[in-house]
Amino acid sequence: MVRLMGRSQARSPQRPSTTASVRRKRQGGGDSRWHPPKWLRSLLSARSVAGQVFILYVVIVLLLVVSAVFALVLQVRHDSTLEARNRSLAVAETLAHSPGIVEALESPDPTLLLQPRAEAIRKQAEVDFVVVMNTDGIRYTHPKTDRIGKKFVGTLRPALAGQPVTEEITGTIGPLVQAVVPVDNPDGVVVGLVSAGITTENVGGVAEEQLPLVLAAGAVALVLATTGAALVSRRLLRQTHGLGPHEMTRMYEHHDAVLHAVREGVVIVDDDGTLLLANDEAHRLLGLPEDAEGRDVLDLPLGPGTAELLSSGRVATDEVHRVGDRLLAVNQRSTDRVGGPPGSVATVRDSTELRALSGRAETARERLDMLYDAGVGIGTSLDVARTAEELTELAVPRFADFATVDLFEPVLAGGEPDMAGSVRRTAMSGIRRETPLYPVGSRTRFVGSSPQGRSLVSGRSLIEPRLSEAPGWRAQDMERSGEIVAYGIHSLITVPLRAGSLVLGVVSFWRSEKPEPFDEEELALAEELVARAAVSIDNARRYTREHSMAVTLQRSLLPRSLPEQSALEIAYRYLPAQAGVGGDWFDVLPLSGARVALVVGDVVGHGLHAAATMGRLRTAVHNFSALDLPPDELLGLLDELVGRIDQDEAQDEHSAPVTGATCLYAVYDPVTRRCTVARAGHPPPALIRPDGTVRYADVPVGPPLGLGGLPFETAELELAEGSRLVLYTDGLVEDRSHDIDVGLELLREALSRAGDSPEDTCRAVLQARRPVKARDDIALLVARTQTLPEDRIARWPVPSDPAAVAEVRATTARKLSEWGLDELVFTTELILSELVTNAIRHGAGPIEVRVLRDRNLIVEVFDNSSTSPHLRYATMNDEGGRGLFLVAQMSERWGTRYLPTGKIIWAEQHIP
Repeated sequence: MVRLMGRSQARSPQRPSTTASVRRKRQGGGDSRWHPPKWLRSLLSARSVAGQVFILYVVIVLLLVVSAVFALVLQVRHDSTLEARNRSLAVAETLAHSPGIVEALESPDPTLLLQPRAEAIRKQAEVDFVVVMNTDGIRYTHPKTDRIGKKFVGTLRPALAGQPVTEEITGTIGPLVQAVVPVDNPDGVVVGLVSAGITTENVGGVAEEQLPLVLAAGAVALVLATTGAALVSRRLLRQTHGLGPHEMTRMYEHHDAVLHAVREGVVIVDDDGTLLLANDEAHRLLGLPEDAEGRDVLDLPLGPGTAELLSSGRVATDEVHRVGDRLLAVNQRSTDRVGGPPGSVATVRDSTELRALSGRAETARERLDMLYDAGVGIGTSLDVARTAEELTELAVPRFADFATVDLFEPVLAGGEPDMAGSVRRTAMSGIRRETPLYPVGSRTRFVGSSPQGRSLVSGRSLIEPRLSEAPGWRAQDMERSGEIVAYGIHSLITVPLRAGSLVLGVVSFWRSEKPEPFDEEELALAEELVARAAVSIDNARRYTREHSMAVTLQRSLLPRSLPEQSALEIAYRYLPAQAGVGGDWFDVLPLSGARVALVVGDVVGHGLHAAATMGRLRTAVHNFSALDLPPDELLGLLDELVGRIDQDEAQDEHSAPVTGATCLYAVYDPVTRRCTVARAGHPPPALIRPDGTVRYADVPVGPPLGLGGLPFETAELELAEGSRLVLYTDGLVEDRSHDIDVGLELLREALSRAGDSPEDTCRAVLQARRPVKARDDIALLVARTQTLPEDRIARWPVPSDPAAVAEVRATTARKLSEWGLDELVFTTELILSELVTNAIRHGAGPIEVRVLRDRNLIVEVFDNSSTSPHLRYATMNDEGGRGLFLVAQMSERWGTRYLPTGKIIWAEQHIP
């Protein structure tokens, strides 16, 4: 519209001149003079906006060029003068400090000695004069010899004071720049002066030589700037069609009046999607902000479809777009179809007659969106309560003003619903927090006449369109029902939560803000929402049941209490993973000789399979430890067991093999304070010394259990009394956010800050390292070492002579009496007699007896043989074979422990 109006007004005055020109050519009266083109005449006329801009631009450029030339000339002159000062000073100082100058000044005829030197320096340095004078200013040298002996023209006082000086004066040879420098004798006394200078004529010569070049550069810049201004102004002339300011103002006033007076929205967008213009009606219909012009259409608060259409520039005819509560019909065409600029123009009008149809379509779309969101947003976790909350959060406020979920009590624990039992309010959402509805967590028994009670019994959905007129609903709680109606809740839908043949609970949708009651279409939508949620709630219920079973199994397999023993003070922690039951386990096993075994293991994975496998491994460790095997041999047997388990599981397609089972086994002896450790793919144990320093024990790492083929190695640690041994599973140090080395370092820092007791150590470690959401189980075992005092240990060698048995019995009796254990003297003598006699007859020397007073009285007999005694029942005709039977009857337990150089047969008795 702007361009058409501009063209109509700009072309009319040009036609007469064109016709007159053609007529003159036909008449043959051609003018031989050159005539400038029309656009140049328009620019020079200064009538049009383009001409005014051109002249102003040329004037500004001319002023800038002249100013630049003037400034450059001044700069050149300034630089030349500065160079003259520096050169004069340098020449004067060079002569003043040259060798022999002082002697020449003090000679009878200074001129004879100094004139040739001064002239040579003047010619070589290209200065106009070099003058040497005495302290009174009488010249000894000068380029013009007639001025020798005359008074020097210039300032001498600073030089006589010992300071060089430069100045611009008018001397005997004209205006000049000169420098005066003192000549000092070795005592620092000024004995003469040296002056050098350049006349102003020579100083300005450099600037005058550069002036033509500067003027030429300024002329070139002026020509280029004028040419550029002409090109820009020509483009402006073409855009404005030669109109003047008054004409353009009037044209745009008419344009704005017409554009904003029409009752149809007009939107102009350029080819890159920027909004150029929108009239008042377009702002109103599209809801555009006041600063919409100049912004990208996609950044404006428009619907995706509307913004895409306006930014694309494609042709559209009566396309319907929803903007707010309006349906707009949009027509769009390109602006460059007739040679205009690239872009598009769109007209927008309100189509109110389509609102009713659009409302129904929008309602259907919202319901489809809600069902889609229900399929995506309900059931994101395997938690019954959280799934119920997701249902209520989805329904409010899109479908109802309040929504509640009531489930039977057993469902929350993973069981099947008890139709005769009460229900618990599991979830509730609403547009306001304070409501008269039953709160979350309350138990309720719905009466048979209430909508919820009828839905639970019949398994069908019900509508109460007007609660104030429903007497059966009021029978549930007369007082609370009155409060609900007074609160403004007027309509209700109840839908049973059905999972197959089971009714898990009931969902209630309440309406208060919207005056219309629920209808049949909304009932169908509520049933669809609840049906989708019921599947997720039932899945969560089943998972809860299986999880509870796995937790029960795992708790039953873990030690419920630690056995009594005196070698170690122990504290432990077990933290299950947040999602599922894992296979981490630990144990404390008393061994013979007051020793204690510590074991920590981990079966990778979660669920019943991991818990069951953990139980099998723990049972196997119990059995293997009863054999008093070294840690490396025990892990070897455990490795074979896991291999056999994998073979059995491989034959069952519904089972999975054991993958990633690890174990650490340690045996501590309080008598020798030595701890023997072996590990199979498990993190190394941490050791806290009595002084608080922390280090990780250097224990050779073996392969995880089940791989087979490689032996396990042991490490023997000597632990000071009061040391703490820290065993743990990888859940304490491994994290997805960092490497295990970082986790080990963080654990070491936490242990260094822990207290002295094992309980304080466990507490400090979990405070520092317990994750917010544990992805794996954590087992932590802290044991502080104790020693058996020497006064509770008795040992002596036994000669390989049956007669020595009596001496052993007597020595043992004296020791027991010293310990106050006279009641055990007889049985202990009998046990020692049998064990020592067997060692003398069937073993090999040397033989040694050791008696330990711990919680029990422990008797040990060592010999250098590896033969193992066996308990058997002697027949009537056997002369022997009853000794070990007597030992087994008189002691609580007995056994054999093998050593690298022999064996130990031991027996324990309870101390009364």
